[in-house]
Amino acid sequence: MSAHAVQTTRPVRRRRGLWIVAIVLIALVALIVVHLLGGAKTKPGTPPQVVSVAAAKQGDMPETLSQLGTVTPTATVNVLPQLSGYLTEVGYQEGQDVAKGQFLAQIDPRQYQIDKQQAQAQLAKDQATLAQARADLARYTQLHQQKSIAEQTYADQVFAVQQAEAATKADQANIAQYDLDLSYCRITAPVAGRVGLRLVDPGNYVTASSSPGIVTITTMKPTTVQFTVPQNALAQVLQRFGGGDKLPVAVYDSNNTKQIASGTLYAISNQMATGTGTVSLRASVPNDDEALFPNEFVNVKLLVDTLHNAVLVPTPAVQSGAPGDYVYLVNADDTVSVRKVTLGPSDGQNTVIASGLSAGQTVVIDGMDRLSDGAKIKQADARPAAAGSAAAPPHQGGKRSHGSAS
Repeated sequence: MSAHAVQTTRPVRRRRGLWIVAIVLIALVALIVVHLLGGAKTKPGTPPQVVSVAAAKQGDMPETLSQLGTVTPTATVNVLPQLSGYLTEVGYQEGQDVAKGQFLAQIDPRQYQIDKQQAQAQLAKDQATLAQARADLARYTQLHQQKSIAEQTYADQVFAVQQAEAATKADQANIAQYDLDLSYCRITAPVAGRVGLRLVDPGNYVTASSSPGIVTITTMKPTTVQFTVPQNALAQVLQRFGGGDKLPVAVYDSNNTKQIASGTLYAISNQMATGTGTVSLRASVPNDDEALFPNEFVNVKLLVDTLHNAVLVPTPAVQSGAPGDYVYLVNADDTVSVRKVTLGPSDGQNTVIASGLSAGQTVVIDGMDRLSDGAKIKQADARPAAAGSAAAPPHQGGKRSHGSAS
C-alpha cells in the first residue's frame, strides 16, 4: 500500500470514531435528564372527595299507603217520572242546591183528579148499597130468630152485606191510588244535593220510568273517596281497622302537590279483585268547602301506623347497587365504608333504617359520584337528619335546613 492511501484512511477512521463518541455522549445526557426529571416529579395521591354528610337520628315515621282514588258521592239519584203525562212546569235551576222534598217538576194532574172523583162517586154508591144491605140484614135477623123466614134467605143477606163492605174497601183503595198518583204528579227531591243539567223541558210528554228522567241529583257533602290497596298491605289495615281505630286519610289533588281534604276510613270491601290483587276501601270526607267534586281523580294517603324511635337518615343517603341497599358510612379517619342496610318506610324526606345502622352514625348524603369503599373524604357542613315529627336541634354557626314530607 502506498503512503498516500494510508494517510487518506486515517482521517476517515478518526471522524467515524468521533461520531460514535458524540452519539454515546448524547444518549448518556438524555438518560441523565430523563432520570433527573422523573425523580424530581413524584406522582401525587388522589385528593379527598368533598361530600355532604348527615347524622342518623331517632324519630317518628308515619307508615302511609299512597294510592290513586276517585271521589264517589254518597248518593246519586236519577229522578224518574212515576206516571205518564205532560210536563207542565220545572221548578229548579240547573246546578242549584236543593233540599230533600223540594219541588222539582209538575206533571199535568187533571186526568188523575177526574179519576179520583169517579172513584169517590163509586164509593158513595157502594156505601149506600152497604147501608141498605145492613138494614135488611137487621130485619132478617129478627125474622130469623122468630123462625119466620127461611134459613137460606138469612144467609144470602149476610153475604150481601159482606159483598157491599168489600166493594167499599175497593173504592177506598182506588181513591188512595189516585191520591198517590196526584202526589207523583208533583215531583220533589228524594235527597238533598245538587241538581245537574235539565234533562227534559216543559211541554214534553213523559212516561213512567222513562229515560233519561227529569234530573240527576248528586250529594256534594259529605262525600266519599274510593281507593284500593294491595293485598300485601291489607293485613295491617284490617288489624287497625278491626280494632276500632280511626285511620286518617289525606286527600291530595291530581298533581299530588296540595292537600285538599281529609277524612277517615269507614268501609272495606268484602272481596279482593283477582285481576289486580287489590281491595277497595272507602273514606268519608266532610267536604264542607266542596273542594272534592264527584268522579274527580285524586291521590290518597292512608296513615296506617306510626313507627316510634326509628333510625332515620335523609333519603338521598340510601343507594342501591350490587350489594343491595346500602349507605356510605363515614369513619373516624375520614374514610367511607359501604354499609349494607335494611330499609323501612319513607316519607320522601327521610327513610327508616330497620337494620344495619345506629343512631348517631354519620352517612354521606351528597357527593357520592366517585366514592368507593375506603375512599378518603372531606366533609362539607354536616347536618343531622330531621327526626320525624320531632324538631331537629338547630346547628351552631350554620343554617338549619327545612323540608316537608311528601
